[in-house]
Amino acid sequence: MIEIERTYLARYIPEGLRNCDCSEVVDIYIPADSVHPKLRIRKNGRKHEINKKQPVQGNDASHQMEQTIKITEDEFNALSIIAGKKIHKVRYYYPYNGRTAEIDVFQGPLEGLVLVDFEFKTTEEKDNFVMPDFCMADVTQEEFIAGGMLCGKSYEEISDSLKKFNYSKLSI
Repeated sequence: MIEIERTYLARYIPEGLRNCDCSEVVDIYIPADSVHPKLRIRKNGRKHEINKKQPVQGNDASHQMEQTIKITEDEFNALSIIAGKKIHKVRYYYPYNGRTAEIDVFQGPLEGLVLVDFEFKTTEEKDNFVMPDFCMADVTQEEFIAGGMLCGKSYEEISDSLKKFNYSKLSI
């Protein structure tokens, strides 16, 4: 499946976010010694999967080939002992202009980072989308913000990259 999306840094927490549906997400990227692992196991609420994402053409991070295999909780638990780099976040499903924004509020070492993702059916939809007010910068093409690059890092380790966007820590 081709995934077409845009990722933004949040400017502020949009009103009503706490009242939205949400799920706890735990990602474990493997192999642990990779600079930018593309393979992950994921727990998203009660769903579990193995997922691999790779850009479709060159380095365009807005178009990715996504392969997903659903697994059971027992399979996730067995695989989670593999050495990997973890990310923990709470994903909120926020309604915005007939779309759903997936707002990731990072926990643990990345606390303070809030990313907003929108998925699209076509490139034209993506290209015509206007960034919401609660977002400050399109970081879709920023390699440091990819899950495989964020995993295993702390907010302090990415703070220099965030400074060029004048990003300030957010909390909910």
